Amino acid sequence: MSNLIKKALFTGIGLALKTKDEVEDLAEELVKKGEMSEKEGKKFLDELQERYEDAQNKLEERVEKTVKKLLKKADLVTADELKGLKKEIRELKKAVSEKE
Repeated sequence: MSNLIKKALFTGIGLALKTKDEVEDLAEELVKKGEMSEKEGKKFLDELQERYEDAQNKLEERVEKTVKKLLKKADLVTADELKGLKKEIRELKKAVSEKE
């Protein structure tokens, strides 16, 4: 199941990167043809980069939420939960040794 999810996510990310590259190529072509000034082309690419980064951040957040849901459903412990348990065990050991 996790391999299928990974493949789907990588496919989506690959498509996003491919689309970004194609749009950048289109902007450069429009500048070369004179249909867009160099200043307009730069502005367009800057806006594209900003939107791309925003979309990438949103995608990362969604992936993180999805992975957390899957881990919870699979009843697996996260690294943070494990660290918390280890800390709690250390504190309990310390309390027990102090009482002895």
